[in-house]
Amino acid sequence: MHGATLSTGWFEPPSVVHRLVRATVRRPQGEGSMRRSRGRHAEESWQRPGRRGRMGRMTLTVGVLGTGIMGAAMARNLLKAGHTVRVWNRSQDKAAPLAADGAEVAATPADAVKDADVVLTMLYDGGAVREVMASAAGAVPNGAIWVQSTTVSLEDVDRLAEQAEERGLVFFDAPVLGTRQPAEAGQLTVLAAGPADSREAVTPVFEAVGARTVWLDQPGEATRLKLVANSWVLALTHAGAETLSLAEALGVDPDKFLQLIEGGPLDNGYLRTKLGLTRGDKLSPASFAVNTAEKDARLIAEAGRSHGVRLDLVEAGAERFRRATEQGHGDKDMAATYYASFDK
Repeated sequence: MHGATLSTGWFEPPSVVHRLVRATVRRPQGEGSMRRSRGRHAEESWQRPGRRGRMGRMTLTVGVLGTGIMGAAMARNLLKAGHTVRVWNRSQDKAAPLAADGAEVAATPADAVKDADVVLTMLYDGGAVREVMASAAGAVPNGAIWVQSTTVSLEDVDRLAEQAEERGLVFFDAPVLGTRQPAEAGQLTVLAAGPADSREAVTPVFEAVGARTVWLDQPGEATRLKLVANSWVLALTHAGAETLSLAEALGVDPDKFLQLIEGGPLDNGYLRTKLGLTRGDKLSPASFAVNTAEKDARLIAEAGRSHGVRLDLVEAGAERFRRATEQGHGDKDMAATYYASFDK
């Protein structure tokens, strides 16, 4: 959902899902081509931060806050692209392995973002982002770019944009589409909403972590698109899990079902991938964990309610993820929603 695969937020290539995102993919435009961000330093923007590395490429100092499945993969790809990377994670054991890749492991968020050209947040939720950035923001240089890639609520993205404005930071609402495999391969799709005149400055970061950038206008638009895309992904995940559990309960060979739909409009590469993980007992390590998928499902349901839309399937799906977590599958791939079909 950040060829491109769908984050949060979830697909392993080859994926059919990126074809659903039809927003125009544009290269960075010149100054003044779009409205600027609300930040008080927007008029200054960034005059091409960083420094020239080998072959004339622009290299940056990037502070990465959050090194879970996605954050660690993104940090490694930033290092591979020649950028200087400092990392921090609440659980230091998740950040420490990045030292072997060349990252500087910071003891505090403030240490990670000191003198950074770009700050990248990839944390659990909006509350975590606000808390961590509140402790770190004083160390971030005025005018630095904040790339906010955590999947958060609509309310949170507005609050974070305000937080950036108060601190004099250039804010990009930039969730990504993709899970562990595309993240590790640098094949994410980045949904990037922020000031047009800072696109060129932030592009080296997006090119390091992704294969495609979908440029949007204002902060909040990227998060909205991410929630819409994720709602479709979650529906597919639960549908596949329930189809498999029903087939087994009725004594139907799941391969017969897959043969039945093969090559037709009902066939789906994502369905086959997730069924393969479940049937092959390959749900660990997770590409996208059950407990995180539940969090995203509740963000989607909340967004629907706040705009007068009932999302019954999303609400029911969130409960399936909750049951799977209670059964001990919270850290497994979200395809483990399959287990929620059974009492034990």
